[in-house]
Amino acid sequence: MNNRKVIRALAPLLFVALLLSGCGGADAPDNRGGREPSSVATNAGGDPKAGGTVTYGFPSPFKGLFEPAFYEGEDDFHVLEFITEPLFTVKDDLTTAPGIATWEESPDHKTFTFKIKRGIHWQNGTELTVEDWKFALEVIANPDYTGPRYYSVEMIQGAEAYHNGKAKEISGIQVIDPYTMKITVTAARVNTIDNLWAYPMNKRYFAGVAVKDMPSSDQVRKAPIGIGPFKVKHIQPGEFVELTRFDDYYKGKPLLDGVLYKVFDDKLIASLFEQGRIDVEQAPRDAYESLKKLDNITLMQTPDLSFEYIGFKFGHWDGKTGQIVMDNPKFSDKRLRQAMYYALDRQGIIDAFSYGLGKLSETPISSKSWAKIPEAQINRYPYDPEKAKRLLDEAGYKDMDGDGLREDPKGAKFVIHFDGMVGGTNDEPRTEAILQNWRDVGLDVKLNGGALKEMNTFYTAVEEDDPSVELFNGVWGLSNDPDPTGLWRKNDLWNYPRWSSAENERLIREGISLKAYDRKYRTQVYYDWQKLINEEVPMIFVAERETITAVNKRLQGVKVSTLSNIIEPYKWWVKDGK
Repeated sequence: MNNRKVIRALAPLLFVALLLSGCGGADAPDNRGGREPSSVATNAGGDPKAGGTVTYGFPSPFKGLFEPAFYEGEDDFHVLEFITEPLFTVKDDLTTAPGIATWEESPDHKTFTFKIKRGIHWQNGTELTVEDWKFALEVIANPDYTGPRYYSVEMIQGAEAYHNGKAKEISGIQVIDPYTMKITVTAARVNTIDNLWAYPMNKRYFAGVAVKDMPSSDQVRKAPIGIGPFKVKHIQPGEFVELTRFDDYYKGKPLLDGVLYKVFDDKLIASLFEQGRIDVEQAPRDAYESLKKLDNITLMQTPDLSFEYIGFKFGHWDGKTGQIVMDNPKFSDKRLRQAMYYALDRQGIIDAFSYGLGKLSETPISSKSWAKIPEAQINRYPYDPEKAKRLLDEAGYKDMDGDGLREDPKGAKFVIHFDGMVGGTNDEPRTEAILQNWRDVGLDVKLNGGALKEMNTFYTAVEEDDPSVELFNGVWGLSNDPDPTGLWRKNDLWNYPRWSSAENERLIREGISLKAYDRKYRTQVYYDWQKLINEEVPMIFVAERETITAVNKRLQGVKVSTLSNIIEPYKWWVKDGK
């Protein structure tokens, strides 16, 4: 579901340094097939045992917004994965499926009748009903709501009027009985279920708390409750959350007695695992080699729902019209963009700076998605500096004065400014390796301002279209549904390259049209869209990122997926029962 994890991530790229200056070659192997990820932690055999606690590590202090409607980052979300869960589930192919709730859809695809399972209890003892879900939808649509989830309720009929203070209730929500509710949306969209908010809030527990006060309330900060397998026992703000088993969990009594969610210094992760002080944590790439040497852990790998890219700036955002304006002609010739793609040794960069922990990709749709186009149907842009040079020559970018650097087609000096973020000591040599790849084909690409930018400065420059920003390195987080809306339309603020086209707009519309209810039709639409992006190259897709999870071998039953490494934690158990 888009509402589960749609976090926009232009984040620092924390890679380990081995200075790269053009690794590999045109015939160098790549890793598009990816490494086969471990799906389950090493099982010692025998029957699962009850009892014991485990420690889940996280590398930075958490904010403490332990309510799905208000959380902002994965620091809080991981706690929520232990204590609560949504009404729908997401399958391995990233499609949304019934879970606690099932639904029937009207012939016009605008009215959904939901039924939830009976007998599911909150951790304060009250039974889950559709009133709790209705309450959550009303909180998010409330005029005083300040969280980031309004997009996941705005499609409901009457939500806009409620949000603007013009109605006292949301007209599109109708409670039939405690376990049945109808929701009517404003328009038929094939991905309504993927976008609809699916986390209930305990209405009785929040009674008397104004929406504006909820983020700071005890119900969110000190004593959050959910319907998941573990409940909060104690919170030490920014340091740890002590979780204990919820015996009345609807799927069955968890095997573990509890989980300690604790903040640790990532620089010490290998020694902490070696000492047995951490049982499971998503590991940074710079700890990969150290962790591989430990006999007491299992390293589990899986593609992440994110990709690293290098974006071209085609224009700016017009706040008055709410649309992009493509007024920067610098990258108007796609042969230049394609040449820069071929000139970049992406596999060499992955191998040298992240131990191969990344999968080459040519489009912004997850390799795990049903909508991912087969590689054979698109250009794979292998590292080929000679082809890059030929394309540049054809486009008129030639070295006129013999200094080894190309001038533009008019013979003028041609310089491209590159922006990236500093997040670790190894970012600078990695960036230098990228720039060297382009210099090797005669392109004068320089670090904008002479240095990588601090994160907030970088954000401001890219989002506000600072004229000096021409080429920028970022990471985008994805949702499970392949709809590009939000990132790729001409009226999407987060469309940072400020690129679109008539065909791009048409295909995105078609992807959620009535015709798209035919899965074969929708799949072909997204294949066509990926072919368009692959040909036009509005950005260079460096790699689909890969997540590493380290698990102490005493802990059994851990699974990882593209979405999470906290999957069915009620089945986790420890070999020693302690």
